[in-house]
Amino acid sequence: MRIVVAEDSAVLRDGLSLLLTTRGHEVLATVSTGEALEAAVAEHVPDIAVVDVRMPPTFTDEGIRSALAVRKTHPSVGLLVFSQHIETRYAAELLAGGARGVGYLLKDRVADVRDFMSACDQIAAGGTVLDPEVVTQVLGASRRSHDLSALTAREREVLGLMAEGRTNTAIAKSLYVSEGSVEKHISSIFAKLGLPPSETDHRRVLAVLRYLSG
Repeated sequence: MRIVVAEDSAVLRDGLSLLLTTRGHEVLATVSTGEALEAAVAEHVPDIAVVDVRMPPTFTDEGIRSALAVRKTHPSVGLLVFSQHIETRYAAELLAGGARGVGYLLKDRVADVRDFMSACDQIAAGGTVLDPEVVTQVLGASRRSHDLSALTAREREVLGLMAEGRTNTAIAKSLYVSEGSVEKHISSIFAKLGLPPSETDHRRVLAVLRYLSG
């Protein structure tokens, strides 16, 4: 198996390279940035690329965004996202359309080297390997997005103004409606987002978080 490793941690990068080579695989390149990953894949066209999510310069989502770019330019290259973090938006995009040759594993949940190697083999052969926690979070994000799609245009306007920190009075003035109308819209938003009255959860904050994450 011919492999490219993209990992910003020098220790983990060298460790993965040693692990793979001692098991008879060819590591074509080890890189520490998303841009370098894309360049290495374009040069070598490996069987699989092992990619971390958070890489320089911002250490947020550069790695997985580069993985998506690789999927578009070299769809035959298998991709194993190997990270401590789950980026649900990009994970869902990576897995969309019945994706083949894709995996997403969490570093701290891979307890056996044999499991990691087996995942690489399956992905290189066109299979899909996912940590159950990744599946749970991606499906949860999908449901949240679906909840938002149930809102009317006016309700989305109200929720957007709530996200800006506006009070009901300010929202009413902005939309040229009564405060009573705003309250009805907010009640409908809470209902559609599945946010019943609670003594411990602030529904307004939870609704805004749902809006921002969707």
